[in-house]
Amino acid sequence: MRLRVVAVGRDRSGLYAPAIEEYAKRLGRYVKFELVEVPEARKHAGTAQARDEEAEALLAKLGPRERVIALDERGAEWTSVAFAERVRRWTEGGRDVALVIGGSDGLSRAVLDRAEETLALSRMTLAHRLARLVLVEQLYRAMTILRGEPYHK
Repeated sequence: MRLRVVAVGRDRSGLYAPAIEEYAKRLGRYVKFELVEVPEARKHAGTAQARDEEAEALLAKLGPRERVIALDERGAEWTSVAFAERVRRWTEGGRDVALVIGGSDGLSRAVLDRAEETLALSRMTLAHRLARLVLVEQLYRAMTILRGEPYHK
C-alpha cells in the first residue's frame, strides 16, 4: 500500500520543500509515502484550459484502483483525530491512496469526479504549496495518532 500526495507545481521558492521533505522522511517510518509533482499549466494560467491541462497530468498519475481524495475548498473539514481515523479507513485492505492538490486554479470537474472524497484543510485560502506542507504534516500526525505516539498532544 502506498500513500501519495499528487500535486500541481513545485516549490521554486525553496520555502516549503525542506519541511515537506522532513515530514515525508518521517512518514516513511509508517507507510510507503511518495510525493508526485506535475507541471503547472503556465501558458494558459487562470483559464479553464489551464485547469484541464493540469487535470490531464494529474489523472495520468493515478492508478485505476487507487483511492483518490481531492483537496478542495468545498470539501469536508476534520479535526486531526478525525482525519487520522479517515486515513486508517482509507488504508485498510492495502489499497493505494492518492491525495490530490490542484494548482492555483484549483481542480477540474474531471479530477473531482474521480475522487471518492473531498477534503478541505481550512475554509481559508492557502497557497497550494503551503497546503501541500500542511497536508504532509497532518498525514504524519495521523500516523502518530493511530499508533498512540506522543507527537500529537
